[in-house]
Amino acid sequence: MRKLSILGSTGSIGKQTLEVVRNAPSDFTVEALTCGSDIDTLYSQIEEFRPKVCSVVDEQKAKELRDRLTVSGIDTEVLTGKEGNITAATLDSADTVVGAIVGFAGLEPVYHAVLSGKDIALANKETLVAGGDIIMPLINEKGVMMLPIDSEHSAIWQCLKGEKREDLDRILITASGGPFRGMSRADLENVTVSDALHHPTWNMGGKITIDSATMMNKGLEIIEAHHLYGISCSKIDVVVHPQSVIHSMIRLKDGSVLAQMGKPSMVLPIEVALYYPQRGPSIVNEFDPFDPQMANITFEPCDAEVFRLVKLAYEAGNRGGLVPAVMNAANESAVRAFLAGRIGFLDIEKTVFETVEKLEPVISGYELSLEAICRVDEEAREYADRLIDGVN
Repeated sequence: MRKLSILGSTGSIGKQTLEVVRNAPSDFTVEALTCGSDIDTLYSQIEEFRPKVCSVVDEQKAKELRDRLTVSGIDTEVLTGKEGNITAATLDSADTVVGAIVGFAGLEPVYHAVLSGKDIALANKETLVAGGDIIMPLINEKGVMMLPIDSEHSAIWQCLKGEKREDLDRILITASGGPFRGMSRADLENVTVSDALHHPTWNMGGKITIDSATMMNKGLEIIEAHHLYGISCSKIDVVVHPQSVIHSMIRLKDGSVLAQMGKPSMVLPIEVALYYPQRGPSIVNEFDPFDPQMANITFEPCDAEVFRLVKLAYEAGNRGGLVPAVMNAANESAVRAFLAGRIGFLDIEKTVFETVEKLEPVISGYELSLEAICRVDEEAREYADRLIDGVN
C-alpha cells in the first residue's frame, strides 16, 4: 500500500491521481492534499479521502476551509502558505509524494520530500528543469525513487525497463504538434488566447496548454529527460506525432526502436508510477490496434525555426546550471501575461529569449544550490515582468 501526499490535488493531475486511488482504495491511503485556492474542490476531496493534513496557499481561503471543516466535524488539519506545502510533502505517515503543483512552485516541496526520504511521483516538469542538477544527485544520495508521471517520460521509462543504460542511443519524445502545428511565423502573429487553449488532443490546465502551443512543453521535456535518464540533450529528438498514440520511443545502439503506445490519458502513467514495480488493474479504455485512428500514424520533424523556444531549451539544457531556471521563470511570467491578454503569442518567446540573454552573464558566478535557484527564479521573473511592462 502506498501512502500518498498529493501536492496540487485540485488540478488535472491531482484529480486523476485520486481517480486511481478511488478505483483501488485498498492499495492506497491519502495522507495529505494541497491546493492554491480552490477550496471547494479540496473540501470535496477531504470529505471523500479524509487526509490527516491539507494545505492551501491562500491564507484567507485556508481560514474559510478550516471553518467549513470544523462545522462538518472533519478533523483534517489545515495548513497554509509555502510552509504548509513543505509540511504536507514531508509528512511522516506518507511514503510517496505526488508532485503535481504547476510551475516552479513545485520545486521546493519536492526537494524537501526527497530530503525526508520520500519516493517522488513527478508530474511537475519545472522541478527538474530548474532544479535537476540538485534534485537528481539528492535522489541518488537518499536512495529514493523518482517515478515519472508525465506521459512522455513514463513511456521512456517503461521502454527502458530491462535495457542497459549504456545501450541507449537516442530518446525520441513525441509531440502532438499542439493547436498551431504546420503554421508559419506569420500565421502565429495574430493567434488569440482562445486559439492557443484549443489543444487538439489533451485536456490540460492553462499553463501547460500554452506551453504546448509554443512547443516550450517539449523544450521542458528535453531537459527533464536529460536529468531523468542521464543522456545528453543532443541525443534527445522531438518527433511530431499528431495522433498521440505513441507516447515516446527510445532507440538502442543496435538500431532497435522501442515505443510505448496507448490512448491519450494521464490516468495510465499515474497508475504505472504508483503501482511500480507491479502493474495495477486496467482502468482506462483498452488500446485497439484496429481503431480507424491507427490506420494513419504519422511522424513529422519539429520545426524549431517556427517554434524557437525548442531551440532555446536545447541550448539552456546544454549549458545547465542556473540557465534553465532563468528560462523557466521567464516563460512562466510570459505565459501568465499572455493568458491575461497583456502580450501577444510571439511575445512569450521574445520575453524568454531576452531574459536569458540578459541574465546569463549575471548568474554565471552564483554557486548552484536551492537558494541560488530560488534567487535566480525571482530575478528572472522580475526582469521578464519589466520587459512585459515595457520598462527597460
